[in-house]
Amino acid sequence: MTQEVLICGGGIGGLAAAVAARRAGWEARLFEQAEVFSEVGAGIQLGPNATRILREWELLQGELGQQAVAPPRLRVRDGTDGDELGLLELGGTIARRHGAPYLTVHRADLQGALLAAAEAAGTRLHPGCRVVSAEAVDAVVQLRTTRTSPIEGDALVVADGVWSLLRAEVLADGPPQPTGHLAYRGLVRQQDLPAGLRSDEVTVWLAPRMHLVTYPVRRGEWLNAVCVVQGTQPGDPRDWDHAASQAQLEAALGPVCSEVRERVAALPSWRLWVLHDRAPVASPDAMAQGRIALLGDAAHPMRPYLAQGAGMAIEDARELQRVLAVADDRTLDVPTALRRYALNRWQRDAQVQERSRRNGTIFHATGPLRMARNAAMKMLGSGLLDQPWLYGK
Repeated sequence: MTQEVLICGGGIGGLAAAVAARRAGWEARLFEQAEVFSEVGAGIQLGPNATRILREWELLQGELGQQAVAPPRLRVRDGTDGDELGLLELGGTIARRHGAPYLTVHRADLQGALLAAAEAAGTRLHPGCRVVSAEAVDAVVQLRTTRTSPIEGDALVVADGVWSLLRAEVLADGPPQPTGHLAYRGLVRQQDLPAGLRSDEVTVWLAPRMHLVTYPVRRGEWLNAVCVVQGTQPGDPRDWDHAASQAQLEAALGPVCSEVRERVAALPSWRLWVLHDRAPVASPDAMAQGRIALLGDAAHPMRPYLAQGAGMAIEDARELQRVLAVADDRTLDVPTALRRYALNRWQRDAQVQERSRRNGTIFHATGPLRMARNAAMKMLGSGLLDQPWLYGK
């Protein structure tokens, strides 16, 4: 008999899990509380560790591959004086080194490609259907939703994001915690920018208590910008898409160079995310319990200083595919398979969470730490910027 996995969450992680489950030979049903599958975020960076999997799933051959950009290089600059600190060749160089490209994409384009692949593979989609509870009953998992009678499956994947409701049921470890960092995100057509502000590269500007990242998306026709500053925002922290004013962001920049201020001023509008995370995953028990597995931000929300939130969700899904492909409840039962998933993922995810936190301290450094950072980057350059432990096979 074909087994079925139930998936809670229709973002990048949940849709990747659906693609993975179908490729493993399982039926998949996905529940998303929003009425439509949409992504209001901006751009994301995908390292070779993630694009290798997307290529295996044949997602880079279609529309996503046409929309994605392979920037020629990553350039790091000091945000207070504009000095160049380091350079990493991307493009063909990093693709040859790590066996897959480094791409920048719009989140909606990635989500759309995963949604199309999940639908084409036969995933049963349930938009506008919020999961309110999950319970393991004998040899099945039972879901209760706002729109259906109780539903049973052989396994459940919890992929409903950093504010996961089901995580609270499975782990009962409280809500995510505020990081004290605010992420402003914006997009602008390159043709609407002065020529000197247009770019085909990934550029990172590091300044005290803030940083700015810009890179092209959507065939290079748009420039994506992410500016992270330290601070707090009143209101419901779960409202992750606050409207943000230009003046609010400019006031938070601090002592930055004119190049940073010009780029911030050039974007017509910004959206604001109040960043929350959790401590790095402490054990495999935090990623699987019986027939229930956690994936992506529901399992290991991370700060954006290594650009790996989506990458780790995609890696999780690929490992889920591997274990589901051999789980038939005869030679290998589902709880054991999901335990293997957790054992094979938790340390990797925890390492990326920890490195992301550490990078935040380095990016926003002040005083002697900032001086040491700049000296090290100028001396070692690409040796510090490349991440073979992360990007390699």
